Parts: sequence; C-alpha cells; structure tokens
Amino acid sequence: MKIQQFEDRPLAHYSYAILSISASEIVLIDPSRDIAPYLEFARANQAKITGVIETHPHADFASGHLELHQLTGASIYCSRLSGVSYPHRDFDEGDEIVLGKIKLKALNTPGHSPDSISIVLEHEGADKAVFTGDTLFIGDCGRPDLREHAGSIMAAREVLARQMYHSLREKLAVLDDAVTVYPAHGAGSLCGKSLSQESSNTIGEEKRSNWSLQQMPEDEFVRMLISEQPFIPAYFPYDVEVNRKGAEALDTALERINFSEVAVAPVKGVVIIDARPASTFKDGALPGSVNLQEGNAFETWLGTLVKPGEPFYLAAGNTEKLRALAARAAKIGYEPMIKGAFVLQDGPEKMGRLDVEDFKSHESSYTILDIRSAAEAAATPIFRDALNIPLNELRERAEEVPAGKPVVVHCAGGYRSAAGSSIMAGVLRGKTPVYDLGEAVKEFTLPVLKA
Repeated sequence: MKIQQFEDRPLAHYSYAILSISASEIVLIDPSRDIAPYLEFARANQAKITGVIETHPHADFASGHLELHQLTGASIYCSRLSGVSYPHRDFDEGDEIVLGKIKLKALNTPGHSPDSISIVLEHEGADKAVFTGDTLFIGDCGRPDLREHAGSIMAAREVLARQMYHSLREKLAVLDDAVTVYPAHGAGSLCGKSLSQESSNTIGEEKRSNWSLQQMPEDEFVRMLISEQPFIPAYFPYDVEVNRKGAEALDTALERINFSEVAVAPVKGVVIIDARPASTFKDGALPGSVNLQEGNAFETWLGTLVKPGEPFYLAAGNTEKLRALAARAAKIGYEPMIKGAFVLQDGPEKMGRLDVEDFKSHESSYTILDIRSAAEAAATPIFRDALNIPLNELRERAEEVPAGKPVVVHCAGGYRSAAGSSIMAGVLRGKTPVYDLGEAVKEFTLPVLKA
C-alpha cells in the first residue's frame, strides 16, 4: 500500500492517491483541476486509476474528477446529498470500496457542508488513515458558513456548526489514536481560520492539540467556530456549482482562450488583471488595470476581486507567464471569463512613487488607506488615523475614500497594496495622487501609548 499526498501550494490544497500494490489500482481523493500529476503517478507505478472520491463539492477550487472519469473510466464517488449531475456512485455511511487489501469506508461528517464525508482507510483489517476533506484540519476544523447560499442543500452556519461538533466527536475522535489524519487543506486556506503548517497528524495528537476536539459545551463550540472566520471570496459559491456539474477538461478549456503576443485594445469598462511586477506596472499600465501580481495568493485574489461571470482581460510580461496564469485562473474555474490574454510591455498610465521620508514627516498630509482585514487592522494597528477598507471590499467601496489629500495604500507586506493602490488610482485618477506604500510598511509601527 502507498499513500501519496499532492500539494497545490497557492490554494493550500492537498489531494491524495491511494495505491494498492497487490491490485495495481489507485483511488484518488479530492483531485485538483490539473490531473497530470495523478496520471504520472499511475504511469510510474504501473497502476490504473479506478476511483475518484469527492469529500464534498469544493468551494475554493475546481476539481478534475469529471475529466479523470472521462479519460480513465474511473468511477466517481460522492455523497448522495451533494445532488451532482455527473455520473457517480453514492458513497455514504456504510458504503465501502475494496482495493486489493485496502478497504475505504465512508463516514458522513456534516459540518463544513451538509454533504461532507470522510474516508477511513483500513489495511489488512486495521484502520490506518482517515481522509477528512474540509471537516477536520490539522489544528482546526472546517468553517460552517460556506453553504448558506450554495449547493443542493443549504444550511445556516449555526446548524452546520452544531453538526460539526457532533461529527468531530462521534465520527472522528472515536477512531484509534494511531490513525493518521489527511486533510484537504493546510495553512493559508480560507476554508478555516487557524490551520497548521503540518500536512498530516494522528487522531491522538489532534485530540491533544486541536482546539475543536477539546471538551467544551456545544454552545461554546458553536460560538468559537462561527467567530472571526475569514472573508468569503466571491468565487466560492460559484465553484460549488462548478464542482457539482463537473469542470470541463482543462486543456480543452484553455484552448478556447484568445492569447495574443501583443497588447489588444480592451473593451472599455472590462477590468484588466495585470500580473506584472508592481514596479513594472507603475512604470506603465493600461487604463482600467488591477495590479494582481503572480504569487501564492493569485487564484484567491482573482476570485475575490473579479466576481463570477464578470469578464476580464489577463496581461503578463511574456507568453510563458501568461499561459501559466491562465492555467491558474482555470484552477478556480475562471477560464470562461477571460475575454482575452495578452503580453504587455508598457502602457500610458503611470503611478508615482511615494517619498517615504516625506510621508514619515507629514503623515497628516495624506489619507492613509489600510486594506487589511478588519481583524488584522484591529489586532495590529500601524497608523492611528488610517481608513480601513479590506481589499476584498475595495472595488465596491472605493468611493468612500476622500480625494482631498494624496492617498497612501498599505497592507501588511506589499502584495495586496499593489492591487489596492491600482484600484484606487483608477477611481481617483485626475482627483488626487495615489501611492503604494508597498514593502516600506515594515518600517512603520504605531507608538505604544503610555498609560
């Protein structure tokens, strides 16, 4: 037997291949949109992919389960509660898949979603591992507020939080302490709020260290779980539906994108996602551009700043990066919205550089816009009189920023402020200068007030 964990770092997503050496068969769990790594794993082990299990219709990425079925003939397994429209086999409590000496057993574990399942792996008669999807993470559990307006079954966060309380205690914590926990996400995912950097652990260790498995009244658990969850990206409900239907084969979808080696004349009013470095963007960009740089957070912020169904252009500095970014957009099912993708070297819109020393000496002469989350801004204030509008709300609330003084935009390290300052520059152009504080934010701390 072999368990292979695959990591998609930008989405903090883990997927799995379970190989039965004796049967030369593989079952995959929660695969990514790009199925190439799984096909390579099968070739390297001279085995056939015979099954794909979806622990629930994912909100944060588009899954490759349908393409795997179409290409390999593998059966897709999921809970009957998911109400999916692709060919599948129901896989709920009491159902099993036999794979040589391996037995995969379904547990219904609602809480993150009403249709969430976990899969217990039994090998040679003993439980060895449990694949928990978005129910139990290392150090945390799944958020309960993503299915209030999405999926075949919708439920209020309080209802799902109570289901999570019981799923954790009555389905997962009762497994043997030595059973290894393999979650669908790690640190950086927005499907929980305090996920560990570790990619696996044991049930016993999680019972000792994971807050969600500690003894506490149900009402207290519900309160703690619901409080201070991160924002919900705009694309999350959209991806639930993409996954319930099954995403189109990746290469086929990417072939439909209109790529150009030179900048095109964009349609007015259609946003341009310019992924070039911030310094290059500031030296010359096209009107209507948002500087969303390539980086680990590209997919999440693309699906936050661009709403589902909203067309957009994609621009990058060369063809290789452009095609790679289009593939990353496809990881969240956004490739149909790409109106055009083009290589861009320069543009007429320029953004001035902030004189940091002048800013330090005359902070009151600027409007300071903090685009971190409200929780970040409250926990670690940097400027006493900053206006806080989180980046995920900025396109809708940009008109709230006064134009009476130059505007300085900051986040915690510079990635978000590049995007936020480009949004504000488009809104305030001709009214007042907009500056990106960028990485220079690290030079500032709010003085501690003496009692």
